[in-house]
Amino acid sequence: MSYISCPTSIVNAPVELVWMLLTRPEGWGDFYNMRITAVDPAGTAVVGQTVFAESGPRFLHLELQFRFTEIDPLNYKLGFDARFPLGMTVREDMSCVPVGQNQCRVNYHCDFGFPTGWRGSLMRFLIRGRLDANPADSLDRLRRAAEELHVKPA
Repeated sequence: MSYISCPTSIVNAPVELVWMLLTRPEGWGDFYNMRITAVDPAGTAVVGQTVFAESGPRFLHLELQFRFTEIDPLNYKLGFDARFPLGMTVREDMSCVPVGQNQCRVNYHCDFGFPTGWRGSLMRFLIRGRLDANPADSLDRLRRAAEELHVKPA
């Protein structure tokens, strides 16, 4: 059982700046709704790198894990597999397309996977309203962070 969400957004910042934010996962907690706990191996994104994070209220420690599966810096594309609590998975593919010198379009493709059986059906029912809203919110947070950095005086 799966669900696909594909938000897109125009970002008023150079594609290189957006790409830098996406490929430095230790900084994701600055704009995504998560706390980064570890990046293995540390540093700029590489295929096979795993990002460990937590989400939700601090007392819950809802564990998240992202593993990079594709990084194409020439075409500004990346892919990763995410694991969320209760067996939910997400195949995420992002691409950044230059629209101009100081503007780009970010495409975010999320393919949510749920456990089989009644648990997966119940989970999908309970979070159905967030399946489009959460990726759109993440994309909006990325857009705001990139635009704030772009207009920040040197």
